[in-house]
Amino acid sequence: MSENREQSRWARGTIDGVELDFERCYRAVDSRDSRFDGWFFTAVTSTGIYCRPSCPAVTPKAENVRFYPSAAAAQRAGFRACRRCRPDAAPGSPEWDVRADVVGRAMRLIGDGVVDRDGVPGLASRLGYTERHLHRMLTAELGAGPLALARAQRAQTARILIETTELGLAEIAFAAGFGSVRQFNDTIREIFGSAPSELRKPSRKRHAEPGAINLRLAYRPPLHAESLLEFLALRAIPGVEEADGGTYRRALRLPHGAATVVLTPMPEYVAASLRLSDVRDLAPAVARCRRLLDLDADPVAVDAALSEDDALAAVVAKEPGVRVPRSVDGWEMAVRAIVGQQISVPAARKVLHHLVDHEVIPPESASTERQVHDQQLRAFPSAAEVAGMADGAFRMPGARRGTIRALATAVASGELGLDPGVDRDDAVAKLMAVPGIGAWTASYVAMRAIGDPDAFLPTDLGVRRGAKALGLPDQPKALDAHAAQWAPWRSYALIRLWRAA
Repeated sequence: MSENREQSRWARGTIDGVELDFERCYRAVDSRDSRFDGWFFTAVTSTGIYCRPSCPAVTPKAENVRFYPSAAAAQRAGFRACRRCRPDAAPGSPEWDVRADVVGRAMRLIGDGVVDRDGVPGLASRLGYTERHLHRMLTAELGAGPLALARAQRAQTARILIETTELGLAEIAFAAGFGSVRQFNDTIREIFGSAPSELRKPSRKRHAEPGAINLRLAYRPPLHAESLLEFLALRAIPGVEEADGGTYRRALRLPHGAATVVLTPMPEYVAASLRLSDVRDLAPAVARCRRLLDLDADPVAVDAALSEDDALAAVVAKEPGVRVPRSVDGWEMAVRAIVGQQISVPAARKVLHHLVDHEVIPPESASTERQVHDQQLRAFPSAAEVAGMADGAFRMPGARRGTIRALATAVASGELGLDPGVDRDDAVAKLMAVPGIGAWTASYVAMRAIGDPDAFLPTDLGVRRGAKALGLPDQPKALDAHAAQWAPWRSYALIRLWRAA
């Protein structure tokens, strides 16, 4: 097995109660390998600071080094975040993006701000476990429980708001999810070694307009940005999203209100400009943008695995770092999938535009729920809104309209969840139980809404055409059998087949 393939499986041995191989971690730090940023964190006992593996500082002596699987674990052990490499802003671990177990689901939900909104009881309830058992599982694998993990995220959110907005520090404290200003001050001092006021640099130009926040979204290179933007642009719903050149814009529906985001891929990061109706939504907005562009993926490991198939090796070498375009809203993606059944992409866009444009917004809610700042974009209608729409909003056969209404009812009632924190197998089974949803639709939703990295669509016409172009079997059964060797990255292979078509 090549070192690239091994990268996602190398955590073995025990250090400070977590599974990390000291020698391999130390080699990554010594070589300043940015591929491991987010996989683990390096703490130095002589300085009391923790860093990314790629930190440009001098490599510390081995006897002074400790390795932790999360920033929260390093903070819990008493280490402060490095001001130079900003370990708190490292890409998320691809392990939590891929894993479908309880720990992976918990990490995705914490990233989306569930603990800040509903507390640990709400997180445990979503996952179907007791708080005590959930704490035990997370601590065993991450060195920190759900409160500590959420606290680390709050500190990062607060730092962004301090450095990029003119909000008062007390406002930032509550916007970031802290229970009090004192808790906010103590946490910032403990994690960053500075008072909140010291993090706010007077010389840095910030946006005075409320709700405007600019930040950088880190990723592991390579990133084939062109494929992401082309995919999103081709399927953009007028009025909800748009793409031109190297930029993608869209409206978001977040827990506390509406927002817009402008995403521009750069050589080392994705520039994000957020306009939020409520700054409490910063963490979930960032999490959803990262998810949309698949920024926490490990492209080196994925590409190495797919390159082992001679039929894919050339396209992988030509376009390294192709990601799976995901979604900011699982419900929206499910509707897109249903509308797209057996019709072309342009035709699906027209149907979806009519659905969005047809909805009537009550005047009292227009400013807070759907209307968006400067671009006049608005979020895709909610499940409850779609369930109440008149037949004229649906330019599609009656059976398909019934499928969307049935899905809307299930999502609005809470019977069916489609966010990345759900149990993937359970969600797919519930989707398949909705009349009119078959294997193609369920798999498409699993890939783009729920985040399954191993979904595959062997009956899809575009996939079959791409397979034929690359010299692969183009009949569904034969293609499905051949694709088994691409596990657990069949979703990434599928995107490449679509591009080949």
